Amino acid sequence: MRLTIDGDWTATVTGEPMTTAPGFVFRDFRVRVATYTDVKERERFQLATFGSQDWLWDTPDEFRFDPESRALVGAEFRVPAAAADAEDAARVPDLPPVHPGGLRADEVRDFRLEVASDLCRGPGDAVLTCLRDLDVLDEPLDARIGIAPDVALLVQHGTVVGWSLTDPVRYLTSGFAEPDPAPPAPATRLLFTRCLDLATTSLLDGVRDRNPRALTALRELEHALRSRREDRHRVEALLAFVGELVEDYG
Repeated sequence: MRLTIDGDWTATVTGEPMTTAPGFVFRDFRVRVATYTDVKERERFQLATFGSQDWLWDTPDEFRFDPESRALVGAEFRVPAAAADAEDAARVPDLPPVHPGGLRADEVRDFRLEVASDLCRGPGDAVLTCLRDLDVLDEPLDARIGIAPDVALLVQHGTVVGWSLTDPVRYLTSGFAEPDPAPPAPATRLLFTRCLDLATTSLLDGVRDRNPRALTALRELEHALRSRREDRHRVEALLAFVGELVEDYG
């Protein structure tokens, strides 16, 4: 299968997906699939690869390819900051089964990968579906290409129209740290949903406007996170976002 990713820029699906587990950096609302462990390694990685990357004030999503094999070797996605309403999220169709596969660039040339604009939260936040726009929901998807564990590209009419992350709470992390390989605690899943409610609904506007009810909800969430002793790696990833809001507005 050949996929159109940006205008006339195309890549071919291969049988070799990336094996690197994704990391969901909640503070930055960013999903990373890469092996670099700090800023300097990231810079070296970008210099040694080609594709789509951030430049100055432009922050597209990133696909990075090896210049010799032209194989996809890294990706970063930005999660949309506002969630689609329940009516639109309910329109997300039954997704086709994931077909594991990598990508091979059809040519060595840089391009720009536009970020998704709409976030659809699945029941229990078990799947986050990020779409180019909500018009994608008007027709069925052709395929889901699993480019990494639990990370899939959504394909419609041969074009990449979004991506999805299954079991996002499993991959919560901070900075460049790898996610905890142990399964998430049930309480962490509930806290994750509360944090997503804060980050993607009007509750965040209420916090920024210093609405008393919103600030009370924020402080209660911070207390719930700080009092958790289990699953601290994931909890700290959530607390990095919530604690910053408390410091700025609470």
